[in-house]
Amino acid sequence: MKFVRFHVNHSEHIGIVENEEINEIQGNLFEQWTYTGDTYSIKEVKLLAPVQPNQVIGIGANYVGNKADLPNELPEIPVFFFKPVSSVIGTGEEIVIPRDIHEVKFESELAVVIGKTAKNIEENEALDYVFGYTIGNDVTAPQYFHRDGHWTIGKSFDSFTPLGPVIETELDPAVVRVEAKVNGVEKQNSPTEYMIIPLKKMIAYLSTVMTLHPGDVILTGSPLGAELIQENDTIECVIHEIGTLRNTLVQAK
Repeated sequence: MKFVRFHVNHSEHIGIVENEEINEIQGNLFEQWTYTGDTYSIKEVKLLAPVQPNQVIGIGANYVGNKADLPNELPEIPVFFFKPVSSVIGTGEEIVIPRDIHEVKFESELAVVIGKTAKNIEENEALDYVFGYTIGNDVTAPQYFHRDGHWTIGKSFDSFTPLGPVIETELDPAVVRVEAKVNGVEKQNSPTEYMIIPLKKMIAYLSTVMTLHPGDVILTGSPLGAELIQENDTIECVIHEIGTLRNTLVQAK
């Protein structure tokens, strides 16, 4: 199923997309919901980020250029970071470049949406705790990285975490490709098998550090090819089984 959040008639709703039509639902997305009977054309609504996360966790430097480059030994402590929920926007919304700089970096990523509370789970059961998958764009202002290696400020600005367009619950994350285009020109295109930290290990490891709750989002890393983009550029992050997350850049006024 493809779940969406959307805005129509001055209010927010949730629904399931089927053939360009949204069937509205009500209830708790992660527990129990029912159809309302109302339907909308996807063209007549404004799509929002498909989930309002409790927290957004990212993993850094998690792709190689080809399968032969995958390391024989995984890092003992993977590089993880947090992004504030205030940075989350949906497809079609503007990415705002902060004042005093003129470029930011895009990073197209497969994003995991947690569906059940997870603590100290085993690697072989990790996917049982996943509700579904969406697309994330880990927008970054590397000019704000601290010289001692801290990334937080450079990843925290409002609008720096586009998510969407849907949450796809019927997806095999091991066989999809993560792509990105800037103004129609392909920049990224890699299979998820090029991940250094595999998805199951990533989720299980995080659950040993923190309790994961329904609605938490994990950004699983970005393929090679991410680069700086600027005002008026349009970035399209694509995973064909999910859709296209499309945003245009504007300069902060």
